[in-house]
Amino acid sequence: MAKNFDAKMIILFRTCFFFLLLPSLGYAALPQSSNVPGGVAIVSLGAIAASDTSPQVWIDDRPVYVAANENQWVAVIGLALNMKPGIHSLRIDRGNVSNTQIFEVHPKQYPEQHLVLKDKGKVNLSPKNEARAKREIARIQKLKRHWRKTNDTDAVFTLPAEGRMSSPFGLRRFFNGAPRSPHAGLDVALPVGTPIKAVARGIVLATDDYFFNGKTIFIDHGNGLITMYCHLDQIGAKVGDEVAKGQDIGTSGQTGRATGPHLHWSVVLNGNMVDPELFLTGGGAE
Repeated sequence: MAKNFDAKMIILFRTCFFFLLLPSLGYAALPQSSNVPGGVAIVSLGAIAASDTSPQVWIDDRPVYVAANENQWVAVIGLALNMKPGIHSLRIDRGNVSNTQIFEVHPKQYPEQHLVLKDKGKVNLSPKNEARAKREIARIQKLKRHWRKTNDTDAVFTLPAEGRMSSPFGLRRFFNGAPRSPHAGLDVALPVGTPIKAVARGIVLATDDYFFNGKTIFIDHGNGLITMYCHLDQIGAKVGDEVAKGQDIGTSGQTGRATGPHLHWSVVLNGNMVDPELFLTGGGAE
């Protein structure tokens, strides 16, 4: 009887110890899953063992955020707006063993939006402004691919400001009748000077004043999850600052290419712009 009791106590201790380990393994709330271009795919990678370490996952040549969710490892994948629907694959490394896992992306048709800009120089760029814009786009693309491994990524966000959602994510945009890139963020109509807050804890990755985006802040939330806050009037944080969820980081404005005062808020995951609304309500693997 004593031996059986001791064995049960050992099993109970190991079970409790395993669950105590989960926060250090990256247990966190997740965004809502939506397997469409511009969405987030959450793919189960299998159960977590007590002695497990997080598998490493890549899509193409980019690392993917891996989290612990309900005793399973899951890959949290940002899907590009121009990603083709169909079957796609992940590369998974577990120690010395590598394999692939497939997942499916479904089609989605986003609506159109036609805007008129009085400043035609923001639509038909001069050679000088075009050269500037190209340099800035290259810098932004590099920032979007930034990777910082961490175990405390918070992937369920609060709104950066309360206001009317003036332009949702994914709109196929036309400026003065000319087609432009899809709207890769969420616009919130706000008076100039409205406080803007960090949507989750993180580290300020970069700040700058861009031709298109105006005054902008990038916050790194770890594991390839980055948020952008554009068209600001004032930037109230500096590179390297650690910010808390809900902390003021600046004020809204109308800098850069903007038809009116508003905040353009973008979310980047493994280098791809994805729908911010998926991060406002937690979800899980489909």
